[in-house]
Amino acid sequence: MLIYWIWLALKADISEQEKLAVLAHFGSPEDVYFAQEQAYSALEALRPEAVAALCDKKLEEAEKILGLCTRKKIRVLTWHDDLYPSRLKNIADPPLVLYYKGRLPDFDREPMIGVVGTREASAYGLSVARNMGEEIARCGGIVVSGMAAGIDAMATEGALIAEKPAVGVLGCGADRVYPTSNRRLYMKMEQAGCLLTEYPPGTPPYKWNFPRRNRIISGIFCGVLVIEAPEKSGALITARQALEQGRDVYVVPGNIGVTTCAGSNALLRDGAGAVFSGWDVVSEYAHLYPDKIQKIAALTEPSLKSDTKAVDNMQQTAYIDEEDSLSDLNQDERAILAYMRSGEQNIDELIAASGLDTGTVLAALTLLEVKGKVVTLPGRRVALC
Repeated sequence: MLIYWIWLALKADISEQEKLAVLAHFGSPEDVYFAQEQAYSALEALRPEAVAALCDKKLEEAEKILGLCTRKKIRVLTWHDDLYPSRLKNIADPPLVLYYKGRLPDFDREPMIGVVGTREASAYGLSVARNMGEEIARCGGIVVSGMAAGIDAMATEGALIAEKPAVGVLGCGADRVYPTSNRRLYMKMEQAGCLLTEYPPGTPPYKWNFPRRNRIISGIFCGVLVIEAPEKSGALITARQALEQGRDVYVVPGNIGVTTCAGSNALLRDGAGAVFSGWDVVSEYAHLYPDKIQKIAALTEPSLKSDTKAVDNMQQTAYIDEEDSLSDLNQDERAILAYMRSGEQNIDELIAASGLDTGTVLAALTLLEVKGKVVTLPGRRVALC
């Protein structure tokens, strides 16, 4: 029964290795639960603290969590389930239980590709992340990210634009949205992707959850693509864990001397593979998933379009034909321009005022800058051209 899985997974004083040891010894979480102290003490793999924790048979917290899962439509994936990722089972400390919302992919039969990077990405980095996410998805890969603002969100958006599933691994409960600016992206993922976490519903996004979360991200993908990662960043933690777990690491080369690219460029120096398209990444796994992977042409940035017309032959004064200037913009881009008519805007204030999620606003601003409609200013500010 699920309640015994949750009971065992909740034991904070027992390491993941100890939980797996008692599960292997007794065969099922029910048998672990009904065992006596003498049986626990006989296991050399268990510390005294772990034995004491197992002797606590209270089920109230597990019952509460199971009730939350039912009410919030959160499903539980256990170690014994067929869809539990086999790659994740092979890391040093895999979680006994995973909670998820959305559609769970078959991790072992799909080319899972991690995409990570900084939250404070440049407009270029955000554009590359979205293109890479879309290309990876169209080539047959499934994008895996930490659902953070910036690179993670944009790569996930790209995969969803391709109408392909994606996986977001959370550092909080599956019923919590973090950051809150990604609310719309979370809603999309519940419908077309999968939100996955080891933390039970109701768990806040404590800062110490995220480094631990990264081992799950690296534990389920075949390889990871790093786009704009500064030194000492969470993205580099994921990349290092990937290397320790025998996974492949790829990097989009960044500008020399730019802080947000220092960590990712260092990975290149240390031997990570340089890539320039989603196909460069996915093609590495074509021999493993020949029926899943296909090559597509790399996406390109939209070309700049002129918004000026001659008024007459006597004067070369240009004017903006408003209808023409908006004809190549999508709904989100038009909405952002409408909020910017009052003048220069702080990006965070623009996100709050628009009601759109961070990924959507940053994507719109990136394309608006490419199309010559806005310009990025210092201090996370933007203005109309």
